[in-house]
Amino acid sequence: MPKISALIHVANHERSLGRALESLRPCDQVLVVLHSSTDQSRKIAKDYGATVKNAVVGVDDGAYAHDCKHQWILCLLPNEALSEALEAALFEWKQTDPARTPGYSIAVRKETSKGWRQLGRELRLVNRDAVNWTGALPGKRGARAQLKGDILRFGDDS
Repeated sequence: MPKISALIHVANHERSLGRALESLRPCDQVLVVLHSSTDQSRKIAKDYGATVKNAVVGVDDGAYAHDCKHQWILCLLPNEALSEALEAALFEWKQTDPARTPGYSIAVRKETSKGWRQLGRELRLVNRDAVNWTGALPGKRGARAQLKGDILRFGDDS
């Protein structure tokens, strides 16, 4: 049974971080990387049981995948959360043997003043032994495998 580490990069996101962490029930580990946060982000992350690591200046965000305990990494922004359908899909996925798949794309929807807008699919659940990336997210690389459900993006954060 595969295990999942969640990886979130944070810079003063105390207002949105709790919602993200609350939705990560399918994850076996949550790693929050703090980028010069001066708010309560560290305390919130620790209150949710996350492992907290200070970012090192000059180190690419994607390099922190090596600090995760598990081979499978779910990348999330601090102003995002998993939909209930995605949580269920991840629990089901954990009952499979995904060894040959480098990653899975997940639909992303953004909350706007006019309702929810579909942003497309992004590679978000990745096998760290098969995929490298430099930013906070692996990006929109073409993963053929898909998971049901959505990542929900709230507010104006990136």
